[in-house]
Amino acid sequence: LGQLVANAFSKKRVTPLPDPVSRLEIVTVTSAVLINTLVTIAGLWLFRRGWVRFRDDVGLLSIVDVFVLLLGMDLAMYVLHRLAHHRLLFPILHRLHHLYDRPRPLTLFILHPFETLSFGALWLVVIAIYPASWLGMSVFLALNVVFGTIGHLGVEPLPVDFLRWPILRQLGTSTFHGGHHQDPQHNFGFYTLIWDRLFGTLSPTYEAAFEKAAGTS
Repeated sequence: LGQLVANAFSKKRVTPLPDPVSRLEIVTVTSAVLINTLVTIAGLWLFRRGWVRFRDDVGLLSIVDVFVLLLGMDLAMYVLHRLAHHRLLFPILHRLHHLYDRPRPLTLFILHPFETLSFGALWLVVIAIYPASWLGMSVFLALNVVFGTIGHLGVEPLPVDFLRWPILRQLGTSTFHGGHHQDPQHNFGFYTLIWDRLFGTLSPTYEAAFEKAAGTS
């Protein structure tokens, strides 16, 4: 689906066209999917032993859960992302992802196995600490895939007016994460721009780059 979107908005490039899919990409993506499956099995094991709990309500609190998980995970992953860029950790954990500075949707899963495990372990810790509703968790996990895919489209499908809305302009876009692939010193957030704005790591050219890509006809 992400590739269909990228094809539909092919004139609105955020990054240059990627090279053809390589064998390394296929192997790495397969590894990431298998590790994420193991993380899910680990979550089930923790649930059966009472370490992970979730509520069964589907009311307004479920909506609150979505925002708590989005903001909490966004902050935690921002911190992990900054750590992954430390000069001692970057060659081990994160260089592989940045070999693909011209992302496509598949690039979302181009991660070192240890990095995939780190994000998976973070998720298990969060749901062990915060007993969200099953509905809130499900919506969050769906949004996680949506935001990750959008960030690696390589094109900007959103309209140029997107930045004029006070709340929407705080959300991550394809231009935002694509800019990180082009300039690894900026744009570390995943779902929002909040922490980059707060800690001074938002690219100063982000809005101009978004308007340029989104405004291309």
